[in-house]
Amino acid sequence: MSKNKVQIFDTTLRDGEQVPGCKLNTEEKIVIAERLDILGVDIIEAGFPISSPGDFNSVVQISKIVKNATVCGLTRANEKDIDAAAEALKYAIKPRIHTGIGTSESHIKYKFKSTPEKIIERAKEAVKYAKKYVEDVEFYAEDAGRTDNEYLARVCEEVIKSGATVLNIPDTTGYCLPEEYGAKMKYLMENVRGIENVILSCHCHNDLGLATANSIAGAQNGARQIECTINGIGERAGNTALEEVVMIMKQHPYLDLVTGINTKLLYSTSKMVQQHMGLVVQPNKAVIGDNAFAHSSGIHQDGVIKNRKTYEIMDPEEVGVNESSIVLTARSGRAALAYRAKNLGYELTKIQLDIVYPEFLRFADVRKEIQNDDIHEIIQTTKVFANNVEA
Repeated sequence: MSKNKVQIFDTTLRDGEQVPGCKLNTEEKIVIAERLDILGVDIIEAGFPISSPGDFNSVVQISKIVKNATVCGLTRANEKDIDAAAEALKYAIKPRIHTGIGTSESHIKYKFKSTPEKIIERAKEAVKYAKKYVEDVEFYAEDAGRTDNEYLARVCEEVIKSGATVLNIPDTTGYCLPEEYGAKMKYLMENVRGIENVILSCHCHNDLGLATANSIAGAQNGARQIECTINGIGERAGNTALEEVVMIMKQHPYLDLVTGINTKLLYSTSKMVQQHMGLVVQPNKAVIGDNAFAHSSGIHQDGVIKNRKTYEIMDPEEVGVNESSIVLTARSGRAALAYRAKNLGYELTKIQLDIVYPEFLRFADVRKEIQNDDIHEIIQTTKVFANNVEA
C-alpha cells in the first residue's frame, strides 16, 4: 500500500445502524454492502455478530457477497464474542476481527471497575485469541480521546506484540479538538515501538461537530485509516462522514493523501442509505445535501452563472450531482431570472427583463421559491413578447 493511501473503513452497517429507529434487515444490509464494495471502501464493518442472531446472519451473508473489501466484525475483549465473529466471517475473502476495550480512566474505573494493568492484560489476551482465527486483527482502545497518552502508548505497544495489525484510536465521545487529536496520533507514531508495522486508525464521533476535522488531523499526523459512515450517521450526533473526509483529501492535493473511493458514486450512495434507513439528511449537509450545490442569493447566482468556481470549490459531477441549481427566490437578481428564463426558451432583452423583474419579485414574496411554471406565468402576465417589447 502507498504510504499516502488512507484506507476508508466504513461502519455504516454497524455504528451507523445504532441510530435509534434505523434498524436494517439483512436484505437491506446486503444491498448497501454491495454498493460500498463498488464505491471502493477498503473495509466494511458488517456488524457486531454476538449482538443478535439477525446481526450474525447479516455478517455471514455480507461475507459471502463482498468481492473486494475486507469484511470486519466487531467484538468485545472476550472469547465468546471473538468466537462468534470468527464463525460469522468464515466465508469472507478478507476477514478482519475488530476487538478492543476501554482505556480511559473513567472506563477503567467506572465501566470495568478494574486497573490499568488488568486492562492491558485483557487487551493482549483478546488480540492473541483473535489472531488464532484471522491474520488481520484490529484493536480499538475505546475512549482513547480521553486516555492519557503515555498509558495509551503502553497499551498500543503491547497489542502490537500480541499480533494486532491495526490500532483504532477512537475519540468515542467526540471530545477532542483537532490539534489534540492530531497530537495524540503524533505521540503514538513517535513513542510506540513497532508502530511502523501497523496501521493507525481514526474513529471520531461528532458530539461537538469536530469528527471530520479530527479525522483529517489524525491522517495528517500519521493515521492511514479513517473509520466513517455514509452521511455521518451513527451513535448520538453521529460519526465522521465518509463523503466529507474523502472530498477534503481530494480537494486539497497538498495534504498528499489519497483514497480509492469512486467519488462519482457518493451522491447516489447517500440517497440509497437515506432511503433504506429512513433518515433524511439536512439540506445543508456538506457534499451530498440537497442544497450543497444550490444558489439562491443574487450575488452568488451572478457569480456562478459567469463562472462556477466563484462560489463552488467542487464540480458537482465529481460527487455524482448532474449540475448546480439556481434557486429563484426574492433574493435572486436579474441575472438568475434571465438565466432560468433562457433555459425555458425565453431570450429576455434588458428592457424586457426590467419589465419582468418587478413581477417576478411580487411572485417570489408570495411563493417563496419560483418554479418553472411560475416563470411561464410571470412572462405571460407581463406580456413582454405579446407587446413586442424590444431592446
